[in-house]
Amino acid sequence: MTGSPDQGTSAAAAQSGAAAHPSSGSGRQSAHIVATGILLSRIAGLIRDRIIAQFLGTSLFASAFRAGLRMPNVLQNLLGEGTLSASFIPVYSELLERGETEAAGRLAGTVFAMLLAVASGFALLGATAAPVLVSFFFPGFSGELRALTIRCVRILFPMTGILVLSAWALGILNSHRRFFISYTAPVAWSAAIIVTLFVFGGRLTGADLVIAACWGALVGGALQFLVQLPWVLRLERFGGWPAPGSSAAKRVVRNAGPAILGRGVVQISTYVDLLLASTLFEGAVATLGYAQTLYVLPVSLFGMAIAAAELPEMSRQGRAASDALRARLESGLRQIAVLVVPSAVGYIVMGDVIVGALYQSGAFHRLDTLLVWIVLGAYSFGLIASTSTRLYSSAFYALQNTKTPAQYAAIRVVAAAALGGTLMLIGERYALVSPLRIIANPGDLTTARPLGAAGLALGAGLSAWIEWMLLRRSMRRHLGGLASGARVMVRLLVSAAIPALALRLLVLPRLLTLHPIPLAAVVLPVYGIAYFAIAMAVGVKDVRHILVRTLGRATGRGP
Repeated sequence: MTGSPDQGTSAAAAQSGAAAHPSSGSGRQSAHIVATGILLSRIAGLIRDRIIAQFLGTSLFASAFRAGLRMPNVLQNLLGEGTLSASFIPVYSELLERGETEAAGRLAGTVFAMLLAVASGFALLGATAAPVLVSFFFPGFSGELRALTIRCVRILFPMTGILVLSAWALGILNSHRRFFISYTAPVAWSAAIIVTLFVFGGRLTGADLVIAACWGALVGGALQFLVQLPWVLRLERFGGWPAPGSSAAKRVVRNAGPAILGRGVVQISTYVDLLLASTLFEGAVATLGYAQTLYVLPVSLFGMAIAAAELPEMSRQGRAASDALRARLESGLRQIAVLVVPSAVGYIVMGDVIVGALYQSGAFHRLDTLLVWIVLGAYSFGLIASTSTRLYSSAFYALQNTKTPAQYAAIRVVAAAALGGTLMLIGERYALVSPLRIIANPGDLTTARPLGAAGLALGAGLSAWIEWMLLRRSMRRHLGGLASGARVMVRLLVSAAIPALALRLLVLPRLLTLHPIPLAAVVLPVYGIAYFAIAMAVGVKDVRHILVRTLGRATGRGP
């Protein structure tokens, strides 16, 4: 991520006009824009989840809604942003770079037609086969919980078909360096659910409110696509009829195969977790969902932002520019570490402060806060690895190598299933019964929170490091070596651990009588300021660069 992407711009692309690539800033500037967009969408998502927690808590109704959202989400993940990032964006960006705008337009139209046909078919099939799918993926669901989940899935499967088309629009906009609108579009989806819950929350309860929220999600999916469409139509005229037999389209399909397999095995891992969680207590699926919302925040905000901004630039440089690719990759990994290390340490040491501020109200109690913190902390052991693998995968995609990330994702899935299943069985023998008490072999589960979900989360976190190790080793062979970054990582961990432990041991015991929101407002800014101050004091140069760039933008003085 050093230097400007203009260094890789050809004369043909320059002659194609500023309208095609109006934003010629560096990858770092693009990452900042992506991060801002993701931040806004994640803030909306956190507000959405807080409203869901307020009305549904960790009840069976919350689990049904979470399960209903996750099951059809397989379609979006198989055909959506991940696959398009691996297959469509590199080829489309390469055509734009060479000035072949008509061919790029035909390719965009072809991919849209293929996605529309496949997504529509799967959405119809999923809605029709909802009872079979729920029985297969959630064998532990029965009675009212199973019936409600089936109703949710039938409404939400068409929503995910629309969100696949939204991911296509994101691919177009990202390739033209229009990042902000594509990553803020999910705000519309969250807003639709929030409005639905506020409008109907005082009139409906239980299953009726869950169904209303599902219809709100369907409307929100349509809004997310429609928000991006005018921008897409301004940038791309699609150059005539789709051409599924073109060489570019064949390359997209060829690259998409391994990418879909890679996304598929990741989905298998997700559904193994859900299948196992469905056999636990009724609130286990909802508990995992609340923890995952926080866990993916730094993954999306930092890992996805940097990876998404760098992918078009690395693709434009061509497959032979190994030195430039290595420089971008090393710089991006350092930036990710600077931003993700305090998130991981903060989640592990002070996660109850964050969870309580976001969720603890209404039907979501203090014991629920502590359980979600335990699960979040377990996930967070793999947070740095999960975030870094986003950038490693983008580097492979820029090399138009989708097979390697897919293979290593499969290994991660197997490891997660084995580790998570084993740790879940161990964790299920214990339960949280009060803020300071965990007991073995709980008998009455009405007031206890079993810890099996934490075992699943810890297995997922540990398996992330296996994938990270394999991707890094393979990329070092491709690029002829990578800087280890071990010294910087140690400094960052020390910089985060000192203030986190000091706040946990010395300050929080004196402030726990405060409401969760003002408690977080006091503690978290102190933690962030102390982390950055210590990191700069121990000589982590990237911290200063990030702060200077961020403050420059905030004050209007440029990056």
